[in-house]
Amino acid sequence: MPQRVAVLADDLIWATRLADSLTTAGAVVSRTRRQGDLEAILAQGEVRRVVIDLTARAYDGVAAISAAAEAGARVVAVGQHDDLELRKRALAAGAERVFVYRQLFEAGPSKLRAWLEAGA
Repeated sequence: MPQRVAVLADDLIWATRLADSLTTAGAVVSRTRRQGDLEAILAQGEVRRVVIDLTARAYDGVAAISAAAEAGARVVAVGQHDDLELRKRALAAGAERVFVYRQLFEAGPSKLRAWLEAGA
């Protein structure tokens, strides 16, 4: 049975890339652009994994990671390679890993499939 994964990203291109990579990796994807919508998805209890784009204008990525982790979800994030401080904050908030954009651009389905299979 495919895993359900929520994607929180307010950038249309990255939301699409992330969703497409997860779909290719075998997941069923729910996309959202707002943290409140993500929290509502998690409250339904069917989604236990979340991918969050840290470079957002519509929400605070670190706060979204914290909320998702507190809801019991496994979380990974994606962000800029040169923003080490933000990446550290994301990990401290509960992200298992912070991918840089290039990693997911070049090998998104395989990287995300490995994450989905870990601890499945």
